[in-house]
Amino acid sequence: MADFIETSNTKTATRKLASPIADAATFQSIIQSVIDNNPFGCTEYIQNNATHSGVEINRESYTAKIVFEDNAAEKVGSLSIKCPTVSSMDSATGAIVADADLAVAVGGDPARDAENDTYSCQLKCHDTNTEIYYVTFSRETVRVSSYQDDAILAKVETWADTVTALA
Repeated sequence: MADFIETSNTKTATRKLASPIADAATFQSIIQSVIDNNPFGCTEYIQNNATHSGVEINRESYTAKIVFEDNAAEKVGSLSIKCPTVSSMDSATGAIVADADLAVAVGGDPARDAENDTYSCQLKCHDTNTEIYYVTFSRETVRVSSYQDDAILAKVETWADTVTALA
């Protein structure tokens, strides 16, 4: 029987944030800043006969939390809704909070629990050395994965040090 032979060594590094990213708008502005400003110096590349930007969103998801409280402000229920974008999360949350039949069924008044919302966005990045690596943002961490060259981590870390929300 044939053995597996290691062909590469990829690394992962994670930064735990001192405090969660405050809200979806701040989260989105960080992601958009990376895409617009390309602080890692990523380069365009061709894969499967398609040209890709040096930095592009690979996947993202946003989860809103809604709690239902009775007249004594006691939590009687909760609901989470996972959406593909911030705008769809906001729309879905608005519909849930406005749904009187749902409130009656659960037995309490709905309220957004934005402090416990979760966000995730993974960026696919193409380094000048031709490596493809990923930078994944959540409210509480930033993770760099699938890289070999330590210079990649140094670039991301240097940039993250300049972003107050990523301290």
